[in-house]
Amino acid sequence: MLIAVDCRFAHKQVGLGRFTRELTHALLLREDPWTYVLIVGTEGVSWATSLPSQPRFVIASSRPYSFSEHWEIPSILRLLHADLFFSPHFNVPIFCPIPFVVTIHDLILHRFPNAAPFFKQRAYRMLMGHAVRRAKRIIAVSHFTADEIQRTFGSVVAAKVVVVREGVDPLFHKRSSLEQERTLKKLGIAHPFFLYVGNAKQHKNVQVLIDAFVRANLPATELVLVTAGREVAFLKLHDGVQVLASVSDEELAALYSAARAFVTASLYEGFCLPVAEAAACGCPVIAANCGALPGVVPGHSLLIEPTVSAFEQAFKRSLKREDVPVVNNRWQDTATSVSSVLQDVLS
Repeated sequence: MLIAVDCRFAHKQVGLGRFTRELTHALLLREDPWTYVLIVGTEGVSWATSLPSQPRFVIASSRPYSFSEHWEIPSILRLLHADLFFSPHFNVPIFCPIPFVVTIHDLILHRFPNAAPFFKQRAYRMLMGHAVRRAKRIIAVSHFTADEIQRTFGSVVAAKVVVVREGVDPLFHKRSSLEQERTLKKLGIAHPFFLYVGNAKQHKNVQVLIDAFVRANLPATELVLVTAGREVAFLKLHDGVQVLASVSDEELAALYSAARAFVTASLYEGFCLPVAEAAACGCPVIAANCGALPGVVPGHSLLIEPTVSAFEQAFKRSLKREDVPVVNNRWQDTATSVSSVLQDVLS
């Protein structure tokens, strides 16, 4: 049996890229009774150097969300004689000739279109609707996302949903004081700090974090934003707020370990992997009581309203750091659950 996996997002540093890389790595570690072939983009497979084996790669010239992918990917699947197509996203070709399993991370453009043009919103809704209705199984990354799918597409689609939580890489663990020190010096962080990791799109509510931090007026304290993208240019930054466009995973683990708290005022999350990673490093979490966050944050976290005043008060609080972080899910656990879904469809 042959399963084709769409890995065209794997080179990206955003959440979907990490999800694809980590899950693919964990699936290849397993000894399942089938073979994987990875469909990759023209960007290459430099990200695949850490894979536990050398799987077969097929290069697709079509970019995700393009018109041409609806013809090229089906053609590739036919040439491979694949038995099943697995997408770590909802982006499945309309003319997919074989059974497929999709992953739904959230319904963000249903709730927060952000700056997406009307055509993109319509295409998104059409593609997702097609994917969930035709899929043999739907993997939702949280119970919140599963509920969103049911509310939006009804009980017939919801009956195909299986909840599989995202995992946390073992490299996200509490780092030594020396490693923290070296990382902070390298990145130019000289004071105790609060940490945010993620993009700066509208629903992420990053400006609320900045405004609340300024109003809290904490001496010799910083707010560090690990974020990138065109939305960053529209943020109104202040003294004590530092933006880091890119950090390595090792540096990120040290930042989580050193931060006073991880903070997010996001209005909508399907899962929020940075929260799980921060918790794995023993970092206290202050999060908005919205979306999937209440189901992802650890029990000792502070859940508050996503307002400037609420976060201002939260910044002033002293939060206890957990000495022994509890990691609820590793990527191997995620892969085991996904493998069970694939087996169910193949059989």
